[in-house]
Formats: sequence, C-alpha cells, structure tokens
Amino acid sequence: MVSGLSSVAEQLQALESAIETVVRGKHDVVRLALVTLVADGHLLIEDVPGVGKTTLARTLSRALDCSFQRIQFTSDLLPSDVLGLSVYDQASGRFEFRPGPIFANVVLADEINRTTPKTQSCLLEAMAEGRVTIENQTFDLPRPFIVLATQNPVEHHGTYPLPESQLDRFTMRLSMGYPSAEDERQILLGKARRDPLLEMKPVLSAADMLALQERARTVRMDDALVDYLLRIVNATRTSELLEMGVSPRGSLALFRAAQAQALFDGRDYCLPDDIKRLAIPVLSHRVIVSPRYAGGGRETDDARSALEEILKTVAVPL
Repeated sequence: MVSGLSSVAEQLQALESAIETVVRGKHDVVRLALVTLVADGHLLIEDVPGVGKTTLARTLSRALDCSFQRIQFTSDLLPSDVLGLSVYDQASGRFEFRPGPIFANVVLADEINRTTPKTQSCLLEAMAEGRVTIENQTFDLPRPFIVLATQNPVEHHGTYPLPESQLDRFTMRLSMGYPSAEDERQILLGKARRDPLLEMKPVLSAADMLALQERARTVRMDDALVDYLLRIVNATRTSELLEMGVSPRGSLALFRAAQAQALFDGRDYCLPDDIKRLAIPVLSHRVIVSPRYAGGGRETDDARSALEEILKTVAVPL
C-alpha cells in the first residue's frame, strides 16, 4: 500500500526502471506513459511501425501484473468485436454475455485510425467513464484501465482520421522515435539471447496503481499555478495561430498530469515546470492550427510549434 512520499517515489522509480530494461533509450516516453497512467488517462502514440509501441504496452501490463489485450483495428472490425456480445446458450436457454477484449486493464488499440468511425466511437464511453453499455446493460471495466492507441502518421490510405471528440479523450499524444545506434545494438543483442519481456517480473500490483492514482489527486496545486494553467489554455482559444483551442477536458487533463508528474519527483505539490513540460504532449492534439500559419508539413509539428510560441507569451509565476 502506498504511504509516504518517499515510498511513492521509490515505487514509481522501480516501475520506470523495470520498463526501461525492455523499452531501451526511451526514458521520456516511458515517463510520460506512466504519468498518463497515474493520472488515470489514456495514451495515443503516433509513429511509424516497428519502433516499440506494442512492446511498451505489453511491458507496462507485465510490470503491473495486469491483464492485457491487443485489438488490431481494421476496416471490417465491428463494435461487438471490441465490446463483446450476447450468445444464446442452448443448455440454459438464455443469452449469456461474452465480454470482448476491452475488458482488460491495459488495452492496445493498434492502428486505431484504420477502423470505421462507428467502431472508433465504441471506445468513447469506455475511455471517458470506465464502463460500456451493451444492449441496455452497463458493465464496469477493470481498474486500473488505460487505452494505448497507435496510429501511423505517414500511411493514410484506407484510414479514418480520429475526430476531435475522440482525440480529446486521450490525455497525451506521444511519438516513440527511432532508437539511437547504441540502443538499437543493445536491443539486437538482448533479443538474440532471450526476449527481456519474458523475463520481466511484476513490480507493482493493480491495487498499488489504484492507490497511486488516488494519491496523485491529493497533490496540491496553488491558485497561482491554476491561474497559470488557465492562462495557457485561454491563450490557445484566443491566439491567431490556432483555429480551435483547448477544451475544458484538456484543462483537466493537464491539471491531473501535472499532479502525477509531481509524484515522480517525490513532491506533494506542483511547480510551474510540471505544467510547462507537459503542456505540449497534453494539449497538441486538442488544437487545430489556422491554415494561414500552417507550415505545410505534418499537422503534429505545426501544433507543437504553435504551442511553443504561445508558451513563450504566458508569464510563469515565480
């Protein structure tokens, strides 16, 4: 059970270190993924195939001794393939509900933008409320619960871009990036001997993570920091660089992520840096850059550049 701040920081550091024995050379990505989990949120990873997105999700579930399900999203996937359905049992003469893969602690929604909007939308209630409604019955999902969704930012043939309402459910959007030459060498040598994921032992339990999530909600954020956060959000709504600013759900996501980040540093209070360093991964997928200021490159890069400019204009509380 999580108790003092030193114990909290030690548990989080142990979890982080365990994951980094498998996901090599991606300290920032691992940290932000764990911040998302402690903040009780969901993660969208946008990157090319083969850089470790699935490995990150599997490693996270194994380190927490939690259930894991991988859903390969395709154009013919149906909502019932994700949520489950009722099947008639001849022996009992009744319909019995068979839960789908969404009923797991860690759900990998692989290539989420390859399925139709109807199937994408079946995740909305699950991600927002931790439950699903099927045939007028509501079922609670296991806790902790996190959706790690992936999409390829380069290949757009046969894809259905996520609408703003779906993107807004993700606490953060990250990119894994290619490993360094040395890290890739260590990956090759490690895989040649034995997959390090198979040797991983659980570091924390699901109950431990739930306690950490509750502890994160008690982290203090002074009024001056709340005002700073709100000034950043309001600036996205009034800036001529952006056509659409951050929603109140985005404000709450940044607030909770900053609380979780403080725990990793062994603090029970937030600092301005907690907000500033998380602003781009938490907010960049919630804004739309004005066509007049789009750079002609990737939309992700344009949003990041616009937010960097906005952050420079907002005074940091001392």
